[in-house]
Amino acid sequence: MSTPTATLLAEIAEIGRDEVRGGVTRPGLGSAEIALRDWFIEHARARGLEVEIDRNGLTWAWWLPVDGSRDGAVATGSHLDSVPGGGALDGPLGVAGALRALDVLRTRHAHPPRPLALVVFCEEEGSRFGLPCLGSRLMTGAVAPERVRGLRDAHGVTFSSAARDAGIDPDGIGENPEALAHLAAFVELHVEQGRGLQDLGRPVAIAGSILAHGRWQVTLTGAGDHAGTTRMADRHDPVVVLAGIVRAVRQAARSWPDARGTVGRVEVVPGGTNVIASRARAWIDLRHASDDVVRSMLATILSDAAREAESEGCSLAVTEESFTPAVAFDTRLAARLRSVLPDAPVLDTGAGHDAGILAARVQTAMLFARNPTGTSHAPAESCTDEDAEAGAVALADVLDDLLARPLDAPGPS
Repeated sequence: MSTPTATLLAEIAEIGRDEVRGGVTRPGLGSAEIALRDWFIEHARARGLEVEIDRNGLTWAWWLPVDGSRDGAVATGSHLDSVPGGGALDGPLGVAGALRALDVLRTRHAHPPRPLALVVFCEEEGSRFGLPCLGSRLMTGAVAPERVRGLRDAHGVTFSSAARDAGIDPDGIGENPEALAHLAAFVELHVEQGRGLQDLGRPVAIAGSILAHGRWQVTLTGAGDHAGTTRMADRHDPVVVLAGIVRAVRQAARSWPDARGTVGRVEVVPGGTNVIASRARAWIDLRHASDDVVRSMLATILSDAAREAESEGCSLAVTEESFTPAVAFDTRLAARLRSVLPDAPVLDTGAGHDAGILAARVQTAMLFARNPTGTSHAPAESCTDEDAEAGAVALADVLDDLLARPLDAPGPS
């Protein structure tokens, strides 16, 4: 069985289509993600792979050597969930590309010299439960399972409940040293999130590093009241403070070269046009190459927010939902990728990835396929059929090299 990358992507393009926002909405452990998981399993089994879903909801498909061993495996894959109204390639290109790379490798080898694992991570975006790369964080022990079980989505559904509905026992989630012990290296193909390759005239790039990034929830509590009868001097309006936070995030990010600062989600309670809000929430996303700069930006923002909250007579509470330090991918593995793909430029990324979480426990690397618009997390995200295929073939070439010649030693450099 051999299917072009674009054909694979076309099969799933309408799953989770969002008619209101545009693009696709595929929340983690939701019906769209589960449908996509089933699609992957069907393709994996059609190729004769051994398939299993592990304790954390990661889906594994194994192409094994003659002796059936899984030790010293090379792995590839990505995720199938999306942000609300996101592009159809962020995640799925890496999964479809993994299947296509396998097809290419099977034209070269009857059996792999070492085991190859195709893996689909769950809830990478964190758009449902607020914790990005949730599956890989659980797998590596980067987050406590007790915390994850109690996470709730916007509708109050707990992770535990959603996991049960998806066929996962929430009591069994947590670090998976057995799976990690099998892996010698992990390489993730991803659609480019930015416009570097278009300007360089190249179809594929090698990832250099990932910016440090974090998410914080800010809750402001004031006093709800009538919009027409409450004098301006008597108000305790949390939305006024929220507006100041949005400005402070923009100002803090602009004060550091190459920093990023975003407030992409807010909630106002009760949300009536003629009602002064009683509570408001904002979610802050901050990124920079330096962990310390991200923390410095946050401190400045929260200091400003505290002053505005006090002036408005509101209370302020802050919760860190996640923080991921800057990731420099394994130098030995990166050198191997450059030897296989000598014409591929090296590009850093400001987006988080499961490969970045795994980097603490396994040698990891990434490839990017050209996105001519440079847009990601939005419907305009794109990749031509030719570039998607080029990314999958480049991935196959890298995997072929890693399967043939083991890395010097396991573990990140």
